[in-house]
Amino acid sequence: MAYKQKLTFGLIVGTRNIFNAKVAQASRSVVMKKLEQLGYGYVVVSEQDTNLGCIETYEDAKKCAKLFSEKRNEIDGILVVLPNFGDEGSIVNSINMAKLNVPIMVQACDDDNDKVDVNSRRDAFCGKISVCNNFYQYGLPYTETTFHTQPLESESFVSDIHRFAAVCRVTNGLRSARIGAIGARPANFQTVRASEKILQASGITVVPVDMSEIIFAAQKLAGSAAVAKKVEEIKAYGKIPSRIQEDKIVRQAQFGLAVENWIAANEIDASTLQCWDSLEKNYGCAACVTMSMMGEKLLPSACEVDIAGAVSMYTLMLASGTPSALLDWNNNFAQDRNKCVCTHCGNYPKSFMQTTP
Repeated sequence: MAYKQKLTFGLIVGTRNIFNAKVAQASRSVVMKKLEQLGYGYVVVSEQDTNLGCIETYEDAKKCAKLFSEKRNEIDGILVVLPNFGDEGSIVNSINMAKLNVPIMVQACDDDNDKVDVNSRRDAFCGKISVCNNFYQYGLPYTETTFHTQPLESESFVSDIHRFAAVCRVTNGLRSARIGAIGARPANFQTVRASEKILQASGITVVPVDMSEIIFAAQKLAGSAAVAKKVEEIKAYGKIPSRIQEDKIVRQAQFGLAVENWIAANEIDASTLQCWDSLEKNYGCAACVTMSMMGEKLLPSACEVDIAGAVSMYTLMLASGTPSALLDWNNNFAQDRNKCVCTHCGNYPKSFMQTTP
């Protein structure tokens, strides 16, 4: 799953018949506008389908579930907004019957001290407890907001929406992730061992390929226009010392292109390569430049067939939308405990190194 720029939320605005539905209607308009301003899409029942476009009955729940089910390929997460107490039964039924299996976030509005009369009172504080308790009973995981209740126009709500978007990207991305394992794990790197079966139980598929296939594919690319283009890309990517001969850059370009071609052909989301030292001995280049450049393109890659490390990098990329890296910050700076030296190898993306102190 490539990093999805614009997410779409299934929106449920709850209300309860003993509370003023006009308050819920006004909040519905506010949250829809807020999502549009923040660059998110939404799917919500119309004001013609239910009373004021809110959810408060079982019939409303069936209509909402039907709509969400029809739009399941668009919906990345479900946002539940409680302008007042809300009807927990209709809300949980809407989600349970839709069976989207996507993340859920529950927001509840504050009461205003000067608006607690019959027509203005919200009581969303208690309503949220009831809704979340139903989710717990139905086995539906959910995400909390920073504060139990908050205004829809608050900075905390905006922050919570962005955080929830990251939750959606990570959850949905990992459920169908394809991790490329290029080469064999070096014998002395036992720390990177991982169980493909355990990963598969969470939807993560490991796709292996022998390094010899990549090397042979790289050799077949010799003299192609694609390799010449990749050489220029490498030269533009970073500073190359004058002692590095042109044929070495060409060899690196062939390898990088072969890896990227395999990743594209197999729809790989993140990869991990056998770095040391078979590639250097049997082909004549290292993997670091190739891996770093892929990371820059939001295709994270870990060293030494570290499958779990590749999953971690992919998770970080989905959450942040920026290149990720596994760093070695463990080298001491003599007795100064507030400093360190990074001396290990790494495939750190160029942009990462430019922004990391």
